[in-house]
Parts: sequence; C-alpha cells; structure tokens
Amino acid sequence: MRASAEQRSPEARLAEAVGLARAINLNVVEAGLVTLNDVRPATYIGKGKVEEIAGLAKSLEASVVVMDCPVSPVQQRNLEKAWNTKVIDRTGLILEIFGRRARTREGALQVELAHLSYQKTRLVRAWTHLERQRGGFGFLGGPGETQIEADRRVIEERIAKIEGELDKVKRTRTLHRESRKRVPYPIVALVGYTNAGKSTLFNRMTAATVLSADMLFATLDPTLRAIDLPHGNRVILSDTVGFISDLPTMLVAAFRATLEEVIEADVILHGRDMSHEDAGAQSRDVEKVLDELGIAATDKRMIEVWNKIDRLDAEGRDRLVNLAERQPPERRPVVVSAVTGEGIDHLIDAIETRIGEGRQTLELDLDPADGAGLSWLYRHSEVLSKDMRDDGRLAVTVRADPKNADMVRRKYLAPHVD
Repeated sequence: MRASAEQRSPEARLAEAVGLARAINLNVVEAGLVTLNDVRPATYIGKGKVEEIAGLAKSLEASVVVMDCPVSPVQQRNLEKAWNTKVIDRTGLILEIFGRRARTREGALQVELAHLSYQKTRLVRAWTHLERQRGGFGFLGGPGETQIEADRRVIEERIAKIEGELDKVKRTRTLHRESRKRVPYPIVALVGYTNAGKSTLFNRMTAATVLSADMLFATLDPTLRAIDLPHGNRVILSDTVGFISDLPTMLVAAFRATLEEVIEADVILHGRDMSHEDAGAQSRDVEKVLDELGIAATDKRMIEVWNKIDRLDAEGRDRLVNLAERQPPERRPVVVSAVTGEGIDHLIDAIETRIGEGRQTLELDLDPADGAGLSWLYRHSEVLSKDMRDDGRLAVTVRADPKNADMVRRKYLAPHVD
C-alpha cells in the first residue's frame, strides 16, 4: 500500500489526490504541484508557497486545503493559522473516506479505531478551544494542559473499548471462517487497487448489486456470494477492500483481519485497471500488501485479471491481448471488461482450471450403513458422486484441497487416488 514517489508521475499522484477528495464530495476548486527541496519543520513547505496558497485560499474562499503527504500536528496547526482554513493530510483524507464508506459493524469499528489512533497524536489541534481554559484548571502547567490530558484519557478509554469489541467480532469472523472450511466450496478472492473495477467484476460474475462507481473506495466492506461454475463446481467469491499507495499504517492494521480472508482463498484474482497510466505502479502496490500477508506474486493461486479493456482503442486492445498471450500458461492473465462482459467466460474457465489443479479427487469404498462417515465426507470434502456397487458397497468420489485430502486418506486407509 506504499509506493515510492518515483514509481508514479507527480501528475498522476495529483490526479489520485483529487479523486480522493471528490470521493467524499469535496468540490475541488484548485489543484497544483509544489516543488519541494527540503521539508520545513514548521510548515512542511517554504514560506513563499505558504503565502501564495494563503492568497489562493482567500480568493477562492476555500474551506479545506488537502496536502497529499504526511503532515505533523505542529505543521498542520501552523498551516491552518496561516491559511485560515481546515488542513488535512493524505492520512486524514483517507480516514474520512473510510469513515463514510464503512457499513458493517466491524468496518465501522475498525475505522473508528484507526481514526482515534490518528487523532490521539493531534490533540495539539485543540489548542484554540483549550486556551479558553486559561485561569481555570491546569494554569500551573500552561493553558489547556489539563484539558489535553483529559481528551487523551477519553480517547484511550474509547480505544480500549473498541479493541474489546473488535476482539469479539474477530472471534466471530474466525468461527465463520472455520465453518466455511467445513463447507467444501473453494474460496475465490478478488483483490486489486481501488477503482480497478473489482465490484463491477463481482457483480458481473454473481449478478449481485454491490455498489460500483467510478470513484476511489466506492466499497469497503467485504462481500461474499456463492456462484455455480459451468462444470458443476460451486465457489464462494469474496470482494475485498481496495488497496492504495501510502495507505495509513493504522488502517493497514485495522483491515488486516479483513485481508486475511485472502490468505485462506483457493484462487486469488488480482484485478487491474489496464486503462490507467499507472497500472504497473498500482500492481506493485497490491503485490507489496499481498507479500506482507505471505502471498508472493508468483503464488500458484494467483490469476491476473486485466480489466477495463472497453476503455482502450482497437490498437491498445490488440497490444494488450498479444502481451497476455505471450505470458507462460501458468502466469497468463485473463483480459476482460467487467462492464461489457467481454472475456468473463475465459475468466470462469481459468478459475475452474486453477481450482482443479489445487484439489485432489479420491475414489472411496464405504459401508452403506456408515451414515456418520458419509456425513463427515460432506463436511470435509466435495462429494462428486456416490453409487451402490453390485457387491453392496458404496462407491463415493470426492474432491478436496490437499489438507482435507490427507485427512480423508488417513480416515479411509489411503484409498486409491484418481
């Protein structure tokens, strides 16, 4: 979720920052780049630029100035005084977006925890109202010191309460994950940079109605749907939160439990917006996050989905298709348009092929009276067929992932592997 500045052009980073601002319905009246040789401890940017932006803010009657960089509490306070506006940095902006987008109980708690952790370091911003405490309590330690400590204590108490509630939610999520393991349906997880078209792709494949829009972080909370594949396989498709460069550290930690769904997946679809000028840099950002989760870019479960080809001209589409076809079969991306449906059949075929590679088929010989054993097989594997043989025994064909396949072998004394 972090990308070094040299991976993207300054213009692309500016465009993304504008997109983030518009994602929370801010009316962007002016956007520009500032050349920075050295970071100023007091104001981040130089005095001349501070004065120039102060003039712009006044003439445009701006109420908010967004800095697409990390700004310290002191720098934020000094800039707010100089510009007479509210100032937020990239972290604050993303936290605001997440706060508006979260819908589930877990998502809301995770965002509030991240926001409080961020706000705890920014109590210096409360100085304006804290100075009204002068002459009251805390005058020995300077104006507002007692109030700052009280605010910090309130935040710490709320953080502790939220962490306790999140522990309960995480335990519930673990139970749900364990229950899904007992249901022998493969998990297919959708990951990708924000606005790569994951939710549109999810809707196309599941006929669901998940919010999809041309904006950053249109959806946050993970969504799961069961879908039936052409050859009889049923899978669970999971749409996860989108990634972005320089995502705040506290949000990486907050949504780690959500992203851990990807670790358990049988197939991982990495959706990429191939019409975007920074598609390569966005891909590296996603790969870094997956690497933190222990999932390498070369993981056999990974399928790259080159999306939004409907936005390319004929020459661009041909070039992209040729590039995909030149990749090794095991690493070959699938070129699709989630909007028009082009290439979705090829994607479904790729998912079925990948699931088949990762699962093992076993032929078992059971006593027809062993109802408990058959029930156990339904819980731990996918029962493909069962037929009564002439000798009165029950022939059962099952399919399972390697871990469950080993359990089946141990239980049924190493049956013949198909």
